[in-house]
Parts: sequence; structure tokens; C-alpha cells
Amino acid sequence: MNVEESTLRGSQPNTDNSHVLAWVEEQARLCQPAHIHWCDGSVAEKRAFEEEAVAKGILIRLNAEKFPGCFYHRSNPNDVARVEQSTFICTRNEDDAGPTNNWVSPKLMYARLRELTEGAMRGRTLYVVPYLMGPAGSPMTKVGVELTDSIYVVLSMRIMARMGKVAWDHLGDSDDFSRGLHCLLDVHPDRRFICHFPQDNSIISVGSGYGGNVLLGKKCLALRLGSWLARDEGWMAEHMLLLGVEAPDGRKSFIAAAFPSQCGKTNFAMMVPPARYVGWRIWTVGDDIAWMRPGPDGRLWAINPEAGYFGVAPGTNGRTNPNAMQLIKRDTIFTNVALKPDGTVWWEGHDDPAPSECLDWQGRPWTPASGEKAAHPNSRFTAPMENNPMLAPEVTDPQGVPLEAIIFGGRRATTVPLVFEAFNWSHGVFLGATMGSETTAAATGQVGQVRRDPMAMLPFCGYNMGRYFRHWFDMRKSIPFPPRIFNVNWFRQGADGKFLWPGFGDNMRVLQWILGRCQGRIGANEAALGWVPRWEDFDLTDLPEIDRARFDELQAMNPDEWRREILSHDELFMRLYQHLPKELIFQRELLVARL
Repeated sequence: MNVEESTLRGSQPNTDNSHVLAWVEEQARLCQPAHIHWCDGSVAEKRAFEEEAVAKGILIRLNAEKFPGCFYHRSNPNDVARVEQSTFICTRNEDDAGPTNNWVSPKLMYARLRELTEGAMRGRTLYVVPYLMGPAGSPMTKVGVELTDSIYVVLSMRIMARMGKVAWDHLGDSDDFSRGLHCLLDVHPDRRFICHFPQDNSIISVGSGYGGNVLLGKKCLALRLGSWLARDEGWMAEHMLLLGVEAPDGRKSFIAAAFPSQCGKTNFAMMVPPARYVGWRIWTVGDDIAWMRPGPDGRLWAINPEAGYFGVAPGTNGRTNPNAMQLIKRDTIFTNVALKPDGTVWWEGHDDPAPSECLDWQGRPWTPASGEKAAHPNSRFTAPMENNPMLAPEVTDPQGVPLEAIIFGGRRATTVPLVFEAFNWSHGVFLGATMGSETTAAATGQVGQVRRDPMAMLPFCGYNMGRYFRHWFDMRKSIPFPPRIFNVNWFRQGADGKFLWPGFGDNMRVLQWILGRCQGRIGANEAALGWVPRWEDFDLTDLPEIDRARFDELQAMNPDEWRREILSHDELFMRLYQHLPKELIFQRELLVARL
């Protein structure tokens, strides 16, 4: 392509991949930007973008002494969370998307989006963002290219993915890359669409500036498109954290865990064990997404495709997550938290007391008497993973880490015990498929309602959920030595409405039991739900508040509650019935019989 004769303006392309150049040319003709910048991911480029964003009022520089390299950003008040009602899976057949996804045919959606994006970047800069999801050189790594007119998105993508030349080197002259287009438009909810075209490996997002909707490598590629690619290619793209547990003898074990948003995923991935666990350490591989494949040794291996953390700020403090408080002290972008007069930030649940005055997440004067929260409940920090003092060295290993266990968990005040183990892989898939959790502020809608969120993937699965369950069952054929599967619930409450389990670092005690089960060192009792811990096998040293009676309450299984729970499975199962694997029906009947 003759760049001089094209519509491309601004910096020169830094790749000679003809497929990339032709696609960028096509999108530039459509969006008509005033300039085009081909991002290289360099430190000099980052600093120039930061200066420009501050000059334009997009970012506010924080106190350079207390928060070096950190910035503050506010999104539009109507644009503060994922918008499931505006998120679409556009496949040629509606059945491929399934009943749990919003569907519009690609032909109709492309036409609608073309109207919205035509001339959408007039007077603006189009940034070409090449990025890797996964470590360089990994056979599981995927290449994406996002075109955006938001400098906030560029700076955030630089944190969340491996951006720049490393992506072009991985891509070479191939056409195998995810195409992503993002246009801010006027950030009006009526013109907000986050659309995925799995059969074209492409994403178009318009009308939003919120991270989960516009950082296209994250939920869009890593999960929605990723789950489709994984099914076709024989691997798994999951909404899971990855952590390593190092024992005093130096042995490391790796675990994946699926929790819906704001159910303690980041805190668990960065957990600090209690003082009595001398010599034990938790290493963070990833806090949100895992790509998993069968290895040549018959085990399931996993990588974290991301390079940063997009964490929820409220409730994060030195007690709940001391490692997170360390990693956000530099090179972090804070979004929709409160801004203090000294150029630092605050949120509800912070270690510091509420400031006497500050600006709230909408830029309004705030005091403790204001009667509203200073930080939005879904306010975020975007921080590079290398800031994590307990970042696992294996995070850059192209082969990933071998998994010993998979944990499913949700936020449940009643019914679900603290921990139990599935009888086998099929039973574990049933536990994941029937997960329920109380909704939180990370998604729009009423907070506190219990809804089914199978494998924590309901908002993120890029195809028919019934076929997704079938893929889980089919994967067992490729994994001779599968990880054991467990279910946890940190949020069970007593009759007084208080949490029965202290959580946070003390979740190490649950993890110790899980590892003991995986390694054949700890026993269990058989119960209707699965294998449950025995009192004598559970380490509760230095936890005097957890006596035998409270432990029994934590592990209690009320048959009447579980009969109601089983009936509520129909909420999801009936929607998926046409494609629901029979194994799930059989597992439910077995549970009924055991009850």
C-alpha cells in the first residue's frame, strides 16, 4: 500500500503487515480522523500521552511524592460499569449466540455501527494500539489491534496488555489478529454498543469510555472472543484468577478460581497468609482471566493473558489486600475514586479515615456529611502487574503453570458451605454450572439479588452457554490428570447477619485444606454435596472465634434450603434446555437422591 496516497495521516506505520495496513486504511476512511498515531509502547510515548491527557483535562496528575507516575480520571456519570444490555454477540445464526446473550445478526449490526462510526473521529486522533494477550513466545498468546480515539484507553491498554513492537513481532505477516474498533462518540447510553463478531474475530465498541467496555483486550477478546476460539481450538478461556502457593519446603502448587466480580478475586489472588503460616507464600499469576490448555504431561496448564490489574478500589486496604495497596502506589490510573486536596485519592474502606473535604467521583465538593459515597462503588485502579511485590516469576513462562485445583465460589449469605470438594470432574462441572451469587455494583442493575452465574462466565461467554457446558465435559477427554474441583463461600452469614468466616488472609486455611486434598494428605467426610472437611483436619489455630459449633454452622447443609436451591436451577437450565448436556441433569438427579 502506498501510504503517501492513503488516508493515513500522522505518524508512519510501524509494521509492514499488509493485512493490518489494509484494515487500518479501511477504518480510517470510515472514521475520518484528523491524525493517526501508530503506538510503539515506548516510555517516551507514554510520557508524551500523559502530558497531552493532563493538558486536555482527561487526566489529573496526582501528588508526585506520594503517588509517583499516578493519574486520576473521571468517566461520564452514565458510564461507570459494564452494560450487559448493550453488549452483543453477533453470529450468523442466533442459536450460536444462545439465549443468555443479546444477539443481532452481523449484517444488521455492522450496518447500524457503520452509521454511528462514519466520520466519528473527525477532528480527533486515531490511535493504533497493537497488543499481545499472553506472554511473548507462548503458543497460547493472541495478537490484537485496537483502534481508538481515547488517549485514556491507550494509556490503560499499555498497562493491561503487552503493547507495541512485541505484538508486531509475534504477528509477523499473518492475518491472525483480533480487529478492534473503539469510538467514544458522545458517550450517550442510547448510542452505546459493545459488539463481538466471533466468526470475524472482531470487536466494535462505541459510546463508552469505561474500562470494561473499551479495553478490548480484556473481557472482549480474552473472554468473549476467547471462549469461542478456545472451543474451536481445544482449550479454555475462563474468568479465573491464578495463584501459586509456596510451602515452607519450596514446593509450589498452582490453583485457578472463578468468582463473579467483587467476590474477592483480587484479594484472594494477592492473599497474605496469617502470621502463623511461617514460610508459606502466595504468588500472584493473575487476578481475573486464565487461558488453560491440556499439556503433554496430561495435566491442565494455564497462562494469564493480561499484563496488569483492573481492580475495584472500594474495600481495598491494608487488611484486605496489602499487596494491592503496595502495587497502586506508582504508575497507576485511578478512575472514579475521590480526589483529596493534597492530590491523593480515597475511597470507602480505605485505610485512611474519611477526609474532612474532597471532590467526589463526579468532581463535586464532598464531606462526611454529604450523605453520598465519595467514590463510586465500582471505582477502579489500573496498575501494571510488575508493581506486585508477590508477582509469580512464572507469569512470563510461555508454557504457563500446571493446575492442581479449580475453585468455584460466589457471594451467598446462606445455603452454601464454606468449602467442599466435588466427587469428580463431571460433578465439579455441575457445581460450576449452578453457581449463584448476589449481584454487585460491577454490573448495572439491582444490587443484592441472587442470580445464576455459571463459572462466573454468564456475562462473558461468547457463544451458547449450553455448548459451553458441553465443552467443559468434552475437555475431560484431553486431560488424563485433571485438577480437583472445589466450591467455596467466604460470605456466609449467621442469624445476626454478620459474616461467619473472617476471610482475607484466613482464606489460607481453606486453601491449605484444598491442597491437602489434592496431594492426598488430608481426609474428608462424604456428604450429599461432596467431600467436606473434618473438624480435626482444618487448621483453626489462633482463630478462637471459630469453635466447633461455629465451624459446624459454616459447613451446615440444610436439606430444605438445598431443595429450593435445586428448583432455582431451572431459572437457567430451562433457558438452555435445547443444548443442555444430559450430564448436568444426571448430576442434579444424583444430588436430589443424596438429599
